[in-house]
Amino acid sequence: MVTKEQIIEAIKQVYDPEIPVNVVDLGFIYDIRIEGGKVEVDMTLTVPGCPMHRMITHQVEEAAKGVEGVDEVVVNLTFEPRWTVDNISEEGKEKLRSLGYKI
Repeated sequence: MVTKEQIIEAIKQVYDPEIPVNVVDLGFIYDIRIEGGKVEVDMTLTVPGCPMHRMITHQVEEAAKGVEGVDEVVVNLTFEPRWTVDNISEEGKEKLRSLGYKI
């Protein structure tokens, strides 16, 4: 049986190409639902017009598909609620601070 934790760990391999933190720690992942071998991920990005949206959502889909037992992945991109820096995990904030970002 596929677990949410397995999906999260897989998706942690996906990074926003402009920010050196994975999409989970950036707070892009709003919800993960699993029904048998089908995984549905609700996620956001920093801004609605992000030019990398197709690449990032595709990478999230492929990462989740890599989990044993996953047959289908649907990634829903949403901008409600809007993403803010408050979404970033403490681990993500520490990484950004260590790289000189003001968070």
